[in-house]
Amino acid sequence: MRLHALIPAAGTGSRVGADQPKQYLTLGCQTMLEHAVDAVLADPRIARVLVVLSPDDDRGAQLAGLRRPDRVAVARVGGSSRAASVRAGLQALQAEEGDWVLVHDAARPALDAAELAGLIDALVADDVGGLLALPLADTLKRAAVGDPPRIDATIERAGLWRALTPQMFRAGLLRRALDMADLAAVTDEASAVEGLGLAPRLVAGRASNIKVTTADDVPLACALLAAQGRLQRVAGQPGEEPS
Repeated sequence: MRLHALIPAAGTGSRVGADQPKQYLTLGCQTMLEHAVDAVLADPRIARVLVVLSPDDDRGAQLAGLRRPDRVAVARVGGSSRAASVRAGLQALQAEEGDWVLVHDAARPALDAAELAGLIDALVADDVGGLLALPLADTLKRAAVGDPPRIDATIERAGLWRALTPQMFRAGLLRRALDMADLAAVTDEASAVEGLGLAPRLVAGRASNIKVTTADDVPLACALLAAQGRLQRVAGQPGEEPS
């Protein structure tokens, strides 16, 4: 049994409003994608990381932070959706049925090493697998149809969690779940596994594990990386400071 990581990075990230896919935005000395790869490599139990790019992406494989043949590989097999990219990545990964696969968002650069270790520790003996998640603390409002939006109802938040990544499942189980799912309707790996009638485990993550979605998230991601001492790392040399 081995642990692998899969990072789908075939999307365009149009909501961030940049002139390039958001995974290639520079945060300090590295792209957001390289930071996400570094975050996963922080745990030595991860045997290798597979980054899934779109077939016409000729930039990702050139990044210094991805040129680590001992632990990182790139596959240009991404699909039209996240779920399609993950399924294609699983085929390229060729992991054993019982191996664990941790799927992590390329747009979550600030995954903490202790947070990742806690996920692996909690799930490595679990029968199903699971994901990092956060219990919701804010009051939730559902909007009525119309413009401007107005409150239709207040939603009870008890028992509600916000899904994060990585999401960690056995390779064979995840393959079956995605093969049987409507990929257009799958928003994360856990929902595909739920479709098999299974109940993935929720492992408490950290609020700092943000997903960069809009331009406002970029300076926050930089601040979080700086607080972790990771903002100035040299691409391809995790842990070293620039001279």
